[in-house]
Amino acid sequence: MRAGAHAIIIDFINVGEAGGDLMPMYEQVRRALAWTWRNAQSFGGDPQRFYISAHSSGSHLAACVLTEGWREEGLPENFCQGALLLSGMYDLAPVRLSKRSAYVSFTDAMVEKLSSQRHLGGLHTPLILAYGACETPEFQRQTRDFFAAVRAAGKPVELIVGEAYNHFELLETLANPYGLTGRAMLRQMGFG
Repeated sequence: MRAGAHAIIIDFINVGEAGGDLMPMYEQVRRALAWTWRNAQSFGGDPQRFYISAHSSGSHLAACVLTEGWREEGLPENFCQGALLLSGMYDLAPVRLSKRSAYVSFTDAMVEKLSSQRHLGGLHTPLILAYGACETPEFQRQTRDFFAAVRAAGKPVELIVGEAYNHFELLETLANPYGLTGRAMLRQMGFG
């Protein structure tokens, strides 16, 4: 905010509140991003300078909006000028095989729809992807694989590896303009 940007923090229910269904979470994030873009001028924002930063499940859901959800909300393909996604999951097939299946009611349709790596044709937003070197191996692998797939599709993407950061410590760097991901976010927005 000190750099001159507005900050909108969106909220969405957790998977337990959604009865194990990820779709209501995705729909809430999709609607919140669309509402923010459409109403930016009402709070002094500029819809032509719309950026997203997200972490963990927020990164997963934001990536789904950036690859497909923008269409469902009737947004222009270039509604978002850049996104910084930290420690997300971008293909739910391996997640479905993990302990998460004990509390997430995965279906084939959900895995397909909410695996942004499978829908890169709809991606029109430059991405910065980040993970911490002390995160669990799946967070690291998912981010590396998504980076490789986006790059192979010829889309603008950058990868940041936070050496010695775990899943939560990496997020803390976003709140600091001198932090690893905070600097990247400001640079992406043209403030750094």
